[in-house]
Amino acid sequence: MPPPRSSAANRPGQVRIVGGAWKRRRLPVPDRPGLRPTPDRVRETLFNWLGQELTGWRCLDAFAGSGALGFEAASRGAGEVLLIERDAALHAALRGAQAMLGAAQVRIEAADAIAWMRNHRGPAFDLVLLDPPFDAGLFEPALQAGAGLVASGGWLYLEADRAFPPGLFDAAGLHLHRHLKAGQVHAHLARRAASDA
Repeated sequence: MPPPRSSAANRPGQVRIVGGAWKRRRLPVPDRPGLRPTPDRVRETLFNWLGQELTGWRCLDAFAGSGALGFEAASRGAGEVLLIERDAALHAALRGAQAMLGAAQVRIEAADAIAWMRNHRGPAFDLVLLDPPFDAGLFEPALQAGAGLVASGGWLYLEADRAFPPGLFDAAGLHLHRHLKAGQVHAHLARRAASDA
């Protein structure tokens, strides 16, 4: 496994929820190799794009890590948030954060994210959040697996270390709606057309 990234912004410690009911609450971030919570600025921009209010949405955070994306969605009113994380230490930290926040709408499962998405047969999600480890070669497999779980009119977010072309999203049945570069992070927000039930 690669060593932890060394920049101050990525050191273990805490991550802050940017908006919603738990605004300014801090979540613990364990010291784990390669863990890189989504920066505040990127999360704030993403949820601005989505319109701030996620009341009643079903959300999947497939590579939960610190839980920053999933708990942010819950803070903004999502009715159901599922966090998938296979690392035991991170899974335990997510459970601790869930208890600290009293986040009854959040469920946490220990699983391989891509295998879980490929095998999921339940209801689709209004928002699928994908932030795989940057050095694991999982961007395209994650996009392909996650796209199939997006509800009609729903959204998929992909965070990566490079920009991906619109055609990659088109091939997955999505339309690239927005892209942002912030430092080394490329944030992509794509949508499934409302007619694609």
